[in-house]
Amino acid sequence: MANLKTRRMVMAALLAALTTAATMVIRIPTPTLGYIHLGDGMVLICGILLGPGLGAAAAGIGSMLADLFGGYTAWVPGTFVIKALTALVGGCLYGLCRKKAHISVPLGVLLCGLPAEAVMVGGYFLYEVGMMVLAGSSLAAAAAAVLAGVPFNVVQGLTGVVVCAVLLPVLSHAEARAGFSPDGRKSHN
Repeated sequence: MANLKTRRMVMAALLAALTTAATMVIRIPTPTLGYIHLGDGMVLICGILLGPGLGAAAAGIGSMLADLFGGYTAWVPGTFVIKALTALVGGCLYGLCRKKAHISVPLGVLLCGLPAEAVMVGGYFLYEVGMMVLAGSSLAAAAAAVLAGVPFNVVQGLTGVVVCAVLLPVLSHAEARAGFSPDGRKSHN
């Protein structure tokens, strides 16, 4: 039992590190001073492979570290919460989809990824509006300014769903070969 817990913690640390790397390696700058990256795919993978709780922690920590290392320190607390919630929602919905119906992995990722990424888009909208209001902008002006970044966050979220749909079968297969099911329990191989 202790070996299983140790393996799950090591996997969580590895996925957090992969989330940081995926977020930082390829950055496509946006006109709103943000960037589009591949990290959201890893955020969803964290929630799916580790389960909602541990996956949320790994995704939040990995994404937060990317902001911290990348110089986006004002976004660190928001990113931690938003990406953790994204992984939490994605992990919960994926578990429900796969239990209720025998659907393919890509369809499961699509069904769980779109609502999870909607949490990300909405979360960043609220966080950035809040930051601007705290800096002295009116609520209406802040909302109008932040609205310009929403399409870029949508593209980032959709990219994350595609990345997850491509990588999840590979990572799930590797995990199963190691003797663990996607929810972290010992499989009967």
